[in-house]
Amino acid sequence: MYIIHEYPVAVVFCIVTMLCWGSWANTSKVSNKNWPFPMFYWDYSLGLIVAALLFGLTMGSSGNGGRGFVNDLMQASPSSILSAGLGGIVFNLSNLLIVAAISVAGLSVAFPIGVGLALVIGVIVNYLKQPQGDPLLLFSGVLLVVVAMVVNAVASAKTSGSRRTSPTKGIVLSVLAGIIMGFFYRFVADSLTLNFMTPESGKLTPYSAVLIFSIGLFLSNFVWNTYFMYKPVDGNRSTYTGYFVSGTLKRHLIGLAGGLIFNTGFLFNLIASDKAGPAISYGLGQGATMIGAAWGVFVYKEFSGAPPSITRYLAVMFGTFIIGLGLIVAAKL
Repeated sequence: MYIIHEYPVAVVFCIVTMLCWGSWANTSKVSNKNWPFPMFYWDYSLGLIVAALLFGLTMGSSGNGGRGFVNDLMQASPSSILSAGLGGIVFNLSNLLIVAAISVAGLSVAFPIGVGLALVIGVIVNYLKQPQGDPLLLFSGVLLVVVAMVVNAVASAKTSGSRRTSPTKGIVLSVLAGIIMGFFYRFVADSLTLNFMTPESGKLTPYSAVLIFSIGLFLSNFVWNTYFMYKPVDGNRSTYTGYFVSGTLKRHLIGLAGGLIFNTGFLFNLIASDKAGPAISYGLGQGATMIGAAWGVFVYKEFSGAPPSITRYLAVMFGTFIIGLGLIVAAKL
């Protein structure tokens, strides 16, 4: 399977994660114009499985190091499978809450708060389990991310306008999503082998872990997503009949694309964790917060018409977030 060997390459892989995780939600935003997000989410979850299989049968089955994708799946222990699948179940609930927050408050609110909070919790949880990197630099970077998150929440509260159904509801949903999301990565990391070149028996490599994570997420959709279909946070209720009757090829392809984008980032992040460590790779990947906020601010103009003072808040948010990410990278240099 394909394995990286240098920390700088691991950082590049984490940047790819950041771009993917911060951009996949664009597919939800485009789709939600005419297609309820629970309907979109079924296709998104299928896209995750498709991406995992594509990468597993290509990158995961090539090269001389590690253990091949199919062989890795065949030897996996029940505890490793359960851990990776549980990661998908936990992430699914948090992700559905993030998508719901986007639908009522916008990308520039949901991502900085939800994903930012998940970054803080995730870094702490993963560092306590497997400490790697300078803790002063790492947690200083995390602190700056917290500042950026708070500044964004203040900017949102000061922004008025009819374009948001409910900023308060969006903030609450984002906080709940962030708390839950902060723990999913630990479950997946627990299923991984500590050495990708010579994998431990029973443990998973990134390629197989991503597939089992995706299957866990898809199966849990029958609980989590069914609830959001019939008890929507925003808009009208959805039905399974509506998915098949009203879904066009374009709508289904948009959802599949969202899953492909997300899992590309997730796989690259797990591959990078071998050299960067789970805390740093997760922290860098969750720089998606800044990417998501940038989409909301600069492309979707979610703060257009806001008071001039909001510009200063946004500048502080992006500035502190960039510096915080820089400190997280420097923690392992």
